[in-house]
Amino acid sequence: MLKPEIQKRVDVGEMLPLMEAFYTIQGEGYHKGTASYFIRVGGCDVGCHWCDVKESWNAKTHPPTSIETIVSQAAEFSNTIVVTGGEPLMWDMNPLTDLLKQKNLKTHIETSGAYPLSGHWDWICLSPKKRMLPTSEIYSKADELKVIVYNKDDFKFAEEQAIKVSQDCILYLQPEWSVREKITPFIVKYVMNHPKWKISLQTHKYLNIP
Repeated sequence: MLKPEIQKRVDVGEMLPLMEAFYTIQGEGYHKGTASYFIRVGGCDVGCHWCDVKESWNAKTHPPTSIETIVSQAAEFSNTIVVTGGEPLMWDMNPLTDLLKQKNLKTHIETSGAYPLSGHWDWICLSPKKRMLPTSEIYSKADELKVIVYNKDDFKFAEEQAIKVSQDCILYLQPEWSVREKITPFIVKYVMNHPKWKISLQTHKYLNIP
């Protein structure tokens, strides 16, 4: 149990359960290849069975960290900051992004959209999941839609999600890593037949970097 004063600061977004933070190359989606500082926030109840960061799910295992500390460390490395999880929108992102913006940093978020949108973002990567669908408000604000393809049924889900985003939203299909060799040929064929979609690969894993 957190001390009441710490819990209060977590509740209002002044502290966040920080799992890890690191400087690397963005490996996925529109900004792949960009040097970026990642802030991985603990806590997620979406529960994807293929999630490769299941250790992020339990927020209680990650120490509440002041956003001042998080932002000061981030600013030392990059002007592109990616907030990911877990599911970062379980927490109020307004205080964090306010501080990042004060330092003129670019704010990106990777989210399932299952919780209400908070924060001020230069780029929103919406990666919807079947178990907990996005809130209606985030679809029109998403800059990219990234659907993880684990099996052929996910193509239908991807199309269902694509009709909800804006016309300017970039559409990506990304093979789930553990089945990439099996599913990638189907994605290639699908994108060639449906060229509104693009392929996203987890290039950081091919490069063997975080």
